[in-house]
Amino acid sequence: MKKKAKNSLAIFENYSVRRKWNEKKEKWYFSVIDIVAVLAQNKRPRKYWDDLKRRLKLEGSELSEKIGQLKLVSKDGKRYFTDVLDVEGVLRLIQSIPSKKAEPFKLWLAKVGKERIDEIADPELAVNRAKEIYEKKGYPKDWVEKRMRGIAVRNSLTDEWKERNIKKGYEFGILTNEIYKNTFDEDYKSLMKIKNLDKKNNDNLRDHMGDIELILTMLAEASSTDISRSKNSKGLEEVKTDVKKGGKIAGDARKKIEKETKRKVVTRGNFKRLSSQKNLK
Repeated sequence: MKKKAKNSLAIFENYSVRRKWNEKKEKWYFSVIDIVAVLAQNKRPRKYWDDLKRRLKLEGSELSEKIGQLKLVSKDGKRYFTDVLDVEGVLRLIQSIPSKKAEPFKLWLAKVGKERIDEIADPELAVNRAKEIYEKKGYPKDWVEKRMRGIAVRNSLTDEWKERNIKKGYEFGILTNEIYKNTFDEDYKSLMKIKNLDKKNNDNLRDHMGDIELILTMLAEASSTDISRSKNSKGLEEVKTDVKKGGKIAGDARKKIEKETKRKVVTRGNFKRLSSQKNLK
């Protein structure tokens, strides 16, 4: 399975079901343990699944051959290898577990299994779904609008980088770090530390930025995009010069704000702290 995949969380009634999208195969993979917890209504779903898996293997079931493993985020915030199945495999699993939840779960599975295909055909659906997720997490609506706009600006920038022969991954990271350094006088690692975030826990830096931080990041990235277009820059070194200039534009604005308000723009702590201090509103 392709390692680089989109993570997501789907909700069936009051149960969370972890899933991961495989871009190459264009299909969802679902956590087996989460599904067993739903269907078996068992307080020990892991033991239930271990016993069932052994039985299926002894019976020579084709299902045992379809089980894969992917790293999914657990309750402790860390990522562990977890048994997963695609939609077809989940439907076969349902047949192996007597449950009154089987039929409603099949209907639910058909809906969530189709979501990513729908989003590819109509990207606006993905945007709307992302809004709903942020709002369910407790983010204010006005912050969510800024975050969505920031994602659009970021996508425009990265599309521009691809056109200018910037390699996705390492070189994207170098340029993004330059944007942060020139905008906030702090690099990515420093900003993560200030906000008490951990990449290992799948923490997203921008999900923990306040209003002004998001706006300044948008200003830096939009300016960088326009500068590269106007100069028709090519390659890492030329584009790096552009993003430094774009970051400086936003950095100068930040300094003026800090001079007037007598406080730092970069907020300390993660979203829970920001929310309690109403810094996101």
